Amino acid sequence: MPQPTFTAPDLDSFCLLDDLGLRVTGQQIHHDRAILECRLTQDDPWCRDCGGEGAARGTVVRKLAHLPLGWWPTTLWVRVRRYRCADCARVWRQDTSTAAAPRAKLSRHAVLWALKSVVIDRMSIARVAAALASSWHTVNDAVLAAGHQLLIADPHRFDGVAVIGVDEHCWRHTGRGSRYVTVIIDLTPIREGTGPARLLDMVEGRSKKVFTTWLAACSTAFRTGIEVVAMDGFTGFKTAAAEQLPEATAVMDPFHVVALAGDALDQARQRVQRETTGHRGRSGDPLYGVRKTLRTGVDLLTLGQGAKLDRVFGSDEHVEVEATWSAYQKVVAAYRCASKPTGKQMLNEVINSLRHGVPARLVELKKLGRTLNRRAADILAYFDRPGTSNGPTEAINGRLEHLRGTALGFRNLTNYITRALLDTGGFRPLLHPHLR
Repeated sequence: MPQPTFTAPDLDSFCLLDDLGLRVTGQQIHHDRAILECRLTQDDPWCRDCGGEGAARGTVVRKLAHLPLGWWPTTLWVRVRRYRCADCARVWRQDTSTAAAPRAKLSRHAVLWALKSVVIDRMSIARVAAALASSWHTVNDAVLAAGHQLLIADPHRFDGVAVIGVDEHCWRHTGRGSRYVTVIIDLTPIREGTGPARLLDMVEGRSKKVFTTWLAACSTAFRTGIEVVAMDGFTGFKTAAAEQLPEATAVMDPFHVVALAGDALDQARQRVQRETTGHRGRSGDPLYGVRKTLRTGVDLLTLGQGAKLDRVFGSDEHVEVEATWSAYQKVVAAYRCASKPTGKQMLNEVINSLRHGVPARLVELKKLGRTLNRRAADILAYFDRPGTSNGPTEAINGRLEHLRGTALGFRNLTNYITRALLDTGGFRPLLHPHLR
């Protein structure tokens, strides 16, 4: 095995200062941070106006937060030399733009480290600011600006998108104003098996107008490339997609179809519970005791659960619950069928059976039948495009809830949208080339 080659210790290289055009000239080690005194490696003695050579006239110190070394906050004190031209009396300083942006308080490596910590490590801004010994606003402004420049503003971010999912999301639970946003998710990687879904954009409000406006603002090439739109049962999203994406196929995903059937089952159980006992469900009531068992698939029931259901359905008072439960189980079985054509046929039979002839007493089942009939084409389209589901959209909604918890809530929607894009926009592979 070849022996590794070592070089002489070099603090400039270890601290990544050589990339910034700096060299260390001194250090101070404190109990809470390290301070490195630096100078620029390149002189700048020539006047931009007359071309004469300037004379050094002292230095000024520019303080920059640098990336932490071993989670120890590190500050750079960069001594910037001042020059004065002997011919035209012009005064200037050495150029520090390689080390940091003009007027910035973080070095360029510190900004990339902060962006990496937020995007890849999912750290909060408060934790990053503590590691850099900087204020929250300083770090937040730097991260959002760098995120927009390097990642979000990428003109090719929307290229290759063929399947999108749309859903609503509650971005805050208190305060005045709109609490909901519409999230648009790229589901193409899920269909192609190349990676997880990613957040494309987030816009304020949850209506047909909001989604229509967003689609209209997108490029013609993007709208033309959309083949499938996965959504829930909200009619506004369906109408907007039909108007702006006439060639795309709308798919109502299984999660929401099963949820509709499950809600009908719960409402039927609650109604029969009140009619037969005169009160809401209580411990010891037969229907209340099987509220969770009713939602369990038939193939997953234990012997004890099956016997409990038989006892409940043995009463004539519960026949309406049994009928709704039967329809719910058929919907679940259709989606669980290994053969997609067979599953499509099974679900189509359920929809046709609820189209006519449902007794008036089964109000929940009649309502479910009307919904399924109205969206039958979208529901059955799932079986022709397996893998097209709004499930990943719901998963990203969960990630966004985690983001809000990490940040202890947001008050500014613009900041929230940017942080959400950085967290769930699929930027990790794009950020790696910028890191050392």
